[in-house]
Amino acid sequence: MSDIRVRFCPSPTGNPHVGMIRTALFNWAFARHVGGTFVFRIEDTDAARDSQDSYLALVDSMRWLGLDWDEGPEVGGPFGPYRQSERMGIYAEVVEKLLEAGFAYRCYCSASELEAKRELATSEKRTPGYDGSCRELSQEQVADFLSQGREPVIRYRMPGTDFTWNDLIRGEVTFQAEHVPDFVLVRANGEPLYTLVNPVDDAMMNITHVLRGEDLLSSTPRQLALFEGLTAVGVAQLTPAYGHLPYVMGEGNKKLSKRDPESSLAMYRSKGYLPEALLNYLALLGWSMGNDIEFFSPKELTEAFTLERVNPNPARFDLKKCTSINGDWIRHISEADLCDRLVPFMESSGVTSANITMEERALLARVVPLIQERLDALDAAPALVEFLFIPAEEVIIDPALWTNESAQVLEVARRALAEVREWNAEAIQAALRDSLVDGLGLKPKLAFGPVRTAICGQKISPPLFESMEILGKEESLLRVENGRVHALARPLSE
Repeated sequence: MSDIRVRFCPSPTGNPHVGMIRTALFNWAFARHVGGTFVFRIEDTDAARDSQDSYLALVDSMRWLGLDWDEGPEVGGPFGPYRQSERMGIYAEVVEKLLEAGFAYRCYCSASELEAKRELATSEKRTPGYDGSCRELSQEQVADFLSQGREPVIRYRMPGTDFTWNDLIRGEVTFQAEHVPDFVLVRANGEPLYTLVNPVDDAMMNITHVLRGEDLLSSTPRQLALFEGLTAVGVAQLTPAYGHLPYVMGEGNKKLSKRDPESSLAMYRSKGYLPEALLNYLALLGWSMGNDIEFFSPKELTEAFTLERVNPNPARFDLKKCTSINGDWIRHISEADLCDRLVPFMESSGVTSANITMEERALLARVVPLIQERLDALDAAPALVEFLFIPAEEVIIDPALWTNESAQVLEVARRALAEVREWNAEAIQAALRDSLVDGLGLKPKLAFGPVRTAICGQKISPPLFESMEILGKEESLLRVENGRVHALARPLSE
């Protein structure tokens, strides 16, 4: 099993999306489970669409998620380089071998001629596809085409037989020969296509198992055929086993597109989803640990991951469930770990200094236990705790939060709090309950609501009494008095 080699080979176009990461995750988990090798390869032969920024985003995303690779960019390995843009000479040599051995040929058909062939096939109710008219050209025909200034593409000569293989996920799959015509390996301008470079890299890097999305299922017969040629010319030593992962569906039962907002990995990072949580949820999109277990660490995933548990049926991306699992992970990690992860969000929001001070960090550490149970994403924390990091005069209160009784409640609360000797949450709660609930006969919500508004400036906050303990007696009394004055200034309602 240690000889198993899998690969993840994205194209650096746009931002990484969750469907792509799900593919990386399944390959990584499979390799780690069997003690095999996980190869990270960059398919960047499309100069018009590929970008260095996208490449860097891919590498950074893999690092952030903890999907470490054994061979690939920044790591190296025995089969490098691992960026296709650095392997163009290799592809050119392989193509020459395929041409010399008769597995490939030059095709001089023009775009208009190819379109005419498609239209004819459609009118005759045949499967559209290249008819092989350039397979056996004479020297005179080739000379004539060249005299016309035609630049040929290079096509692979399909054997004309049906292709059947045992898919690792879907079981036995068959494609009839008529649906797999001769295909292009190299454009007329000399640029190699995915149909060539992907199998060549798999062959030369000794990839044993290809796990990829179901949308690439139809390319498998072409790659199986190409491997026959690559083996014959000494490029390939083995043909990998193929497994096609189920579609990830979005809203309206449509395949999740990279244009869908919920597919953007960058969105989850910016909102403060934990990488462990994302991996946890993405693993559930087509795979099951069994026994209704849905919360597990990356390590537990690799220990349990088998291809037999991958479901071939489409999986639906549920943002609410993803968020719920993220909340579970926030509550699972330690308070110290959560504090560390919150720091960038506190800094970028402006709640703390751009480079958080020791005092601000110490305050954040005291706040974390109050909010850990309430967070579903880290980006919600700054707004929730900002009131603890600002002085009383900067607390902004919406007048609509006051009631006609708020000023009276706050006056009674101020007097009761002034008598508290040991300033802790228990003593604060007891003083307010005695004076407001028992003394004024108010229900807890009506009793503590004005105090929360005065202290926090908002209806929803971390636990009130613990927050007041952190603020201290002097600051809390000042806020209660400011709130009373503010409430008195509010026009009485009819």
